[in-house]
Amino acid sequence: MVNRSNSRSGGGANLPALRHHNASLVLDLLRAAGEQGISRLELAERTGLTPQAVSKITARLRAEGLAAEAGRLASTGGKPRTVLRLVPGAGYAVGLHLDRDELTAVLADLAGTPVATQTAPLDLGAPAAEVVATAARAVQTLRAAAPRTEDHRVFGVGVALPGPLDHRSGVLHRVTGFPQWDGYPLRDTLTEATGLPVVVDKDTNAAALGLALRAGDEADFAYLHLGTGLGAGLVLGGALHRGARTGAGEFGHQTLQLDGPPCGCGGRGCIEALCLAAAARGDIAEAARVLGAGAANLVGLLDIERVVLGGRTVAADEDAYVSGVRAVIEERARRDGTGDPVPVGVAGGGDRPVAEGAAQLVLAPVFGRAGEGGEPD
Repeated sequence: MVNRSNSRSGGGANLPALRHHNASLVLDLLRAAGEQGISRLELAERTGLTPQAVSKITARLRAEGLAAEAGRLASTGGKPRTVLRLVPGAGYAVGLHLDRDELTAVLADLAGTPVATQTAPLDLGAPAAEVVATAARAVQTLRAAAPRTEDHRVFGVGVALPGPLDHRSGVLHRVTGFPQWDGYPLRDTLTEATGLPVVVDKDTNAAALGLALRAGDEADFAYLHLGTGLGAGLVLGGALHRGARTGAGEFGHQTLQLDGPPCGCGGRGCIEALCLAAAARGDIAEAARVLGAGAANLVGLLDIERVVLGGRTVAADEDAYVSGVRAVIEERARRDGTGDPVPVGVAGGGDRPVAEGAAQLVLAPVFGRAGEGGEPD
């Protein structure tokens, strides 16, 4: 996620070159304030900008339709203060989750609320042109179905899919089970097909970003996504952690069993292979135990504050997975004497958090959180 040293208290810069940055800081605070809104004085106090600078920024945001009045605060002896709010319907982003067998698409407004959704079968192993065409049609359908989007801005398309990939260039690598995607420029190809800026990232990173923005805190956590595959999205030190080579979060391909069953990545005994095999034969307790072993390793390695489970496989039996993973983590904490075990929860919504997080890949930079989302051209 973004370095927040300038986004909450003291740090807005009154330099012409940073005018867009300052507007983004104000927009982010308007979004956080919700329907009740926030006054210009509070905006100045929280950003460190002068009241004059805030007045100019908010006037411009109102002229652009991004902000509106939300009423007035009761007077405490002076002139009643006008309260401003974000206008969620002033802009949108499309989020696409390209899973191995299904496409999930959402159109989210500026507040991150989905206003239209679509799901469709998808064969990620089909020729690239077919996959891109399916994705482009989903974008068109959402834009047509959403109310009045022709009069408003669609800022771009966020695409989330299994890794590994390079989110900076939007180029895929050897997607587990689908090595034919290696080197494919998905971002540029889909940009050409839709006419919109496109950002690409791993499914787990997108979901973790969406969850972090929704929570509004800076706790370290791991999002573990168990669906057609298994991966992790990591939020560490208040930042979405992608790693130096953007390969962080390949959680499913840690080896738990030497010389174990083969995995789609080419290795053997990977946690993904063991976990999915157990789930496929209906042994949910074993699948949860295996997932818990990997989660406990992650907790011990990174000292994270909570674990969040998600994905369609987890959604099919949430209670069993939460209790199974929690039991392993608690046992490890007792054995190691590390204190209270970290809490384990669920994201809910099956695969929806990935698509919703993909939309946030586009929206995050609009609110001054460029380090959290992507950088669409």
